[in-house]
Amino acid sequence: MTGESSSGSAKRCAFITGATGFVGSHLTRRLVNEGWSVHILVRSTSDRKLLKDLEGRFQPHVHNGKTEQLCTIMADVKPDVVFHLASLFLAQHHTKDILPLFESNLVFPAQLLEAMAKNRVTRLINMGTSWQHFENRGYSPVNLYAATKQAFEDIIQYYVETANLKAVTLKLYDTYGPDDPRPKLLALLLNTARTGQHLLMSPGEQLIDLVHVTDVVNACLVASDYLYRRTNAGHNAFAVTTGKFVRLKDFVALFQKTARKKLNIQWGSRPYRPREVMKPWDEGQLLPGWQPSISLENGIAELICKIRTTEQRDF
Repeated sequence: MTGESSSGSAKRCAFITGATGFVGSHLTRRLVNEGWSVHILVRSTSDRKLLKDLEGRFQPHVHNGKTEQLCTIMADVKPDVVFHLASLFLAQHHTKDILPLFESNLVFPAQLLEAMAKNRVTRLINMGTSWQHFENRGYSPVNLYAATKQAFEDIIQYYVETANLKAVTLKLYDTYGPDDPRPKLLALLLNTARTGQHLLMSPGEQLIDLVHVTDVVNACLVASDYLYRRTNAGHNAFAVTTGKFVRLKDFVALFQKTARKKLNIQWGSRPYRPREVMKPWDEGQLLPGWQPSISLENGIAELICKIRTTEQRDF
């Protein structure tokens, strides 16, 4: 099983945080198209451009930051499953980032759990990160972002024990796919292909794991079915990985071959970042019933084809 819902004819209700982001928008679209009743939590300042084509097919709720208001929203929606995708990601933080990191990755999700507990909403799918396991350790955060994700898992345990919470944490690796607004590796390569500019890179010997967003969304749906089958409270964590790590230099070579474009890469012109992940975590358990379905080769080829079709020009 790679993501097909086993919900039958009963219409499920989803409550999604982070729906305006890359993965969240793809999840929202999938659930809407599969007939779920979809509610999303947004801020008054949230940019909904990734959901523009879905307007009118989901119900937005504007959160003012107060726990009591979130409890009221949860009481009105009473979702079957909460998908918590909202977070603040920073590869490296500065002193000024401490408060935003903790507010986004600890305070807000704790409010979410409290609102669920007050309204007896018991199914949660949470997003973690493989970066909680630096050098394959049971727990060693690569950065403060990863530490906040681990800290939230500890908070989840309290609600498991006191509010009958059934939770799954999906630990993500690098993600990619169409309509990705984030300034990540593929965006940098695509921009270099378009402009011909030089791209400063590390020596490129680190291994990476890129998981297509469709496979991540599949994992969310499989996790939902997993929670429906679960009868007792508990929290399980699973790795959403292809299991096929590729050296950064080899990935760039694959991109160049697929795009039929030689890029101006200056290898070694940037140092590895502190606590660089040279080999991804490979000891995580896969979610039962899920496996990746889109190979890196096919994913990159489809992405480049879509971009060229949309832009109506070659690189």
